[in-house]
Amino acid sequence: MPDMKIVCAAFACVAGVLHAVPAAADTATGNTEAVVVVTDEITLTELTPSFTLTGVPGAVVTTGSPVTMRVTTNNFAGYTVTVQPTTPNLLPSIAGSTDVIPASLLEVSGPAQAGTFTPLDPGTPVVVDTKASASAPTGDIIANNYRITVPFVRPDTYTGTLNYIATTL
Repeated sequence: MPDMKIVCAAFACVAGVLHAVPAAADTATGNTEAVVVVTDEITLTELTPSFTLTGVPGAVVTTGSPVTMRVTTNNFAGYTVTVQPTTPNLLPSIAGSTDVIPASLLEVSGPAQAGTFTPLDPGTPVVVDTKASASAPTGDIIANNYRITVPFVRPDTYTGTLNYIATTL
């Protein structure tokens, strides 16, 4: 028999004939860790865009429908909602009028006031709601009523902006 060099790797040699043989299956494994970081979130949505109080000087007028909003947070320590006027006065719409209504004449009542009314303060936010736990998954509905004792000013429409802020604890 002549000299034969037989190299067999993925082949089997039987009597000098090469036959295909499947390669041995090799496997390698590894692991990875899935990490999900859930951050703190709070939203204030569905805030009533405006409300109107109408009356004559000296009349005590209360909102017919409350100002409502939805607060949603996953913070298990809870949240606080405050309101504060952005300017010290409600301003007239008539050009040249010098009459103003002090924002502090507006009073708010919400869950934090337990049925009483608290004057707004342009220098300090008024807490209108607080909760020591996370909101419901779909959010918590908060309602505030407002009232004012209408001052002796020129007949006009006086407006001002109230800033609501929801903060996690």
